[in-house]
Amino acid sequence: MSGVRAVRISIESACEKQVQEVGLDGTETYLQPLSMSQNLARLAQRIDFSQGSGSEEEEAAGPDGDASDWGGAGADQDDEEGLVKFQPSLWPWDSVRNNLRSALTEMCVLYDVLSIVRDKKFMTLDPVSQDALPPKQSPQTLQLISKKKSLAGAAQILLKGAERLTKSAAENQENKLQRDFNSELLRLRQHWKLRKVGDKILGDLSYRSAGSLFPHHGTFEVIKNTDIDLDKKIPEDYCPLDVQIPSDLEGSAYIKVSIQKQAPDIGDLGTVNLFKRPLPKSKPGSPHWQTKLEAAQNVLLCKEIFAQLSREAVQIKSQIPHIVVKNQIISQPFPNLQLSISLCHSSDDKKSQKCAAEKPGQEDHLYVLEHNLHLLIREFHKQTLSSIVMPHPASAPFGHKRMRLSGPQAFDKNEINSIQSTEGLLEKIIKQAKHIFLRSRTAATIDSLASRIEDPQIQAHWSNINDVYESSVKVLITSQGYEQICKSIQLQLNIGVEQVRVVHRDGRVIMLSHQEQELQDFLLSQMSQHQVHAVQQLAKVMGWQVLSFSNHVGLGPIESIGNASAITVASPSGDYAISVRNGPESGSKIMVQFPRNQCKDLPKSDVLQDSKWSHLRGPFKEVQWNKMEGRNFVYKMELLMSALSPCLL
Repeated sequence: MSGVRAVRISIESACEKQVQEVGLDGTETYLQPLSMSQNLARLAQRIDFSQGSGSEEEEAAGPDGDASDWGGAGADQDDEEGLVKFQPSLWPWDSVRNNLRSALTEMCVLYDVLSIVRDKKFMTLDPVSQDALPPKQSPQTLQLISKKKSLAGAAQILLKGAERLTKSAAENQENKLQRDFNSELLRLRQHWKLRKVGDKILGDLSYRSAGSLFPHHGTFEVIKNTDIDLDKKIPEDYCPLDVQIPSDLEGSAYIKVSIQKQAPDIGDLGTVNLFKRPLPKSKPGSPHWQTKLEAAQNVLLCKEIFAQLSREAVQIKSQIPHIVVKNQIISQPFPNLQLSISLCHSSDDKKSQKCAAEKPGQEDHLYVLEHNLHLLIREFHKQTLSSIVMPHPASAPFGHKRMRLSGPQAFDKNEINSIQSTEGLLEKIIKQAKHIFLRSRTAATIDSLASRIEDPQIQAHWSNINDVYESSVKVLITSQGYEQICKSIQLQLNIGVEQVRVVHRDGRVIMLSHQEQELQDFLLSQMSQHQVHAVQQLAKVMGWQVLSFSNHVGLGPIESIGNASAITVASPSGDYAISVRNGPESGSKIMVQFPRNQCKDLPKSDVLQDSKWSHLRGPFKEVQWNKMEGRNFVYKMELLMSALSPCLL
């Protein structure tokens, strides 16, 4: 094998990581391998840089001294040099020597520089030349100049921005004055439904998307406005877009609701105009086509409402039939009361404008009815949309859910009729008109009594939260100055469609009709009873004894309104007695009973000889109530009781 060339084989250790520690349980802890920077630092520490100068001297003397030994010991020298190159220095003061050597070199260089500077033989150091400051300029002046320059730059930037803003504002103003057709069409499309049919652009004014079944098409056409000369100055109200609406929807329309009575009566509502729109006038900043379309849509809505009311007026069977004549519906909700609903449609011609200007009518606008009419027509549209309800389960027949349950639950005829019966728009409006009329009549009755009768006082507290078919008012009957002790009469009036339900403080319920006289008579009888109740409460406070009390007296003259009430009270000592009788029509009558010993007009009796019979009370004497001082009935009664009560001092 001596003739074969030697092949170098690099052998690596099987374990890349060195084992640092082996635990008792056999686990081995490895050392992490060094990174490239750490490996380079480790190799650099093994180099002896001090041998560089010695090796150069040996190389200088090497060719002469080692020439004889070159042939025999060449391989041994290479091996020794390899060992010495990677062998670290073994002298402990090697690092100190190296530091001292570098310090000596730096001191020598410093000494040479200082000697050159000091002797000035080889080099001369001159200061840098600077421009001399002007005699008048100081650091403060320079600072002021720099501030002025910076402020001038900022001002120039602001002026450029202001110029840009003015240019943009002018451009926007020009765009407003000269709007093009497409931008205006975009604005129109944001408010109204448009579609393109051929070369025409058509819009929709109807309420079909909301559930309306009115047969009118309600279509308008969008056209381009070419009635302006572009060479002349463009007016401010110029609009390149115009709309063309149907002739039957031009002008303004409104629903006129009036309640008329044959005889003058309180609570007259007069005439109510609903949806009344003035002649179309373009508002500043709004396009004129918006005003025209809103007016046309209002005309269409009024026609739809009146058509629905007319259809129901013909179909509904009532005791007093409704009359439909041209554009007017006449109904009679109460006796001697006529409800008229009319459709008033005026065009935009000059004659109608002149007539409207010459005859300005009185406008009594009931916003409640207008709002309720909006709600009713919207509810009618909603019922139209939701009339077809998919059955659940899918195998069930179409129709109302309760109708599908009528068979399994065995509904009778009345229950089925109640499910199928639905109130129409006209019936709801008539019911609301009845309620409004009855409420106004009740309020007028209470106000007339309160203004006519000063004692006792009547107060009405109306509820702010009411229903369209029912309102409530709380009526208090009090005496001035005695509100705390006279709280016996408190009434709750629930005003419905055709009746007034009265609830007393003790829970009694009385039903009154729509007649005004019934409510007036009832309130008068309650005010009469209040006076007697006030005497009863005052007697308890003054210490008097109540001998008898009755709300309905069967003796004396008969009252045409209600019944008279009476009370009898006795003084604490029992010597005096006061009897009060009060009627709604006859008024109050007060009688006082004195002891016999104070009555001089009594004839002497042969039967009553003993003096003890003189302490009995004698006959009653009537008090001249109109001549007594006092602001009201209760105050006069208090003075009378105080005068007849014995002094305890």
